[in-house]
Parts: sequence; structure tokens; C-alpha cells
Amino acid sequence: MTKKVIIFDFDGTIADTFDAVVSIANHLADEFGYAPITTEELAYLRNLNSRQIIKYSGISFLKIPFLVKKVKSKLKGKIHELKPIVGIKESLVALRDEEHRLGIITSNSSENVMDFLKNNDLAILFDFIYSGVTIFGKTTIINNALKQNNLLSHQVVYVGDETRDVEASKKANIKVIAVAWGFNSHEVLAKQNPDFLIHQPQELLQVVENC
Repeated sequence: MTKKVIIFDFDGTIADTFDAVVSIANHLADEFGYAPITTEELAYLRNLNSRQIIKYSGISFLKIPFLVKKVKSKLKGKIHELKPIVGIKESLVALRDEEHRLGIITSNSSENVMDFLKNNDLAILFDFIYSGVTIFGKTTIINNALKQNNLLSHQVVYVGDETRDVEASKKANIKVIAVAWGFNSHEVLAKQNPDFLIHQPQELLQVVENC
């Protein structure tokens, strides 16, 4: 098997942060000028891409970086409550057992990610964490992470749960595995034509073998 560097998105792909982030976002709604998200709306939003979600929310683009910063700050207080996606730990261990390198690219803070990994005995599995804030410029974040870690695009496979992960990976000329257990639905992810689309963490190792 050709050894790969598997780079994971964090929120929704490794960590089950969905409920916590929604709760924080709703708490901050008045401060940032958007309506709280209802349960019915969540099902609708899962079928939208990132641009459509921002347009739907009505939040100003200028406020987004400040909102992201505030969410990360609030999330720090909930890190000890968060758990990994069911089955992901076993799949990460299996990938390392096959001598693949693992990394994380995230818009969350490196501190939050490391605290989560330590709390769930996952820290030893990862070679690097790269944190960068972006909404539509994730390709730049990916390219910067590759450069910092001396990686070539053909060595890398990206794993993420949002349409922007698929879009950015394609622009960065790396293969992408979209996962349907995170924020975006299977249907909207499929429209982005990822290299692979999976529904369970147990599928990761077999898919990586075919990359």
C-alpha cells in the first residue's frame, strides 16, 4: 500500500461538535444580528453549501471572522464534554497501523483541538495540527499547511464533512474523501463530486487503499 498523509477536518469529521456549535451560535445570534437556528432549519441548512448558508443567515461578511473567533472562545469551555464521532478513533488507529501519517487542518483553535485530542487519547495519532480561519479561502489554508509540512499534493488525501472541504481540496489538487456523518448531507456533498463519499468511519481505510 502506498503510504499517504491523511489530513482531517476537525469539527464534524473527528469531533462531534455539532450540538455544541449550534448552541453557541444561537446564544450569539442577537449579538451578531441573525436569527437563532430552529431544528427544522438545521435539516434545511445541511443541504446548502457554505455560501448559501451565509446568504440564508443574513449575517454580514464583515462580522464572520469575529463570529468564528467568539465561537472558538465559547467552545473552549465545552471541550471536556465533547466526544469523537462514533467509530473514528478505531479508524484513525487502523490508518496509523498501516503507517499513514495523520494531520488536522481546522478553523478551530489549535489549543481547543489539542485539548480534545488529549482528553480522548488521540493526540499520539497526529503528526501536525494547522489552524487557520477562512470561509471561502480554505484552499490557501491547505496549501500553507502542505508547504509548512513539506508535503506534495500527490501524497495527501483530505477528509472533510463540508462542501467547502471538497471545493478547496480540488483547487489544491489533492484527493478528497467527503464524509456524510458531519454537517453537510450526502446529497449536497455528492453534487460537489468528491473522489470518494463515505457514510461510516469504518470505510476510511479501504478508501485510502484506493487513493
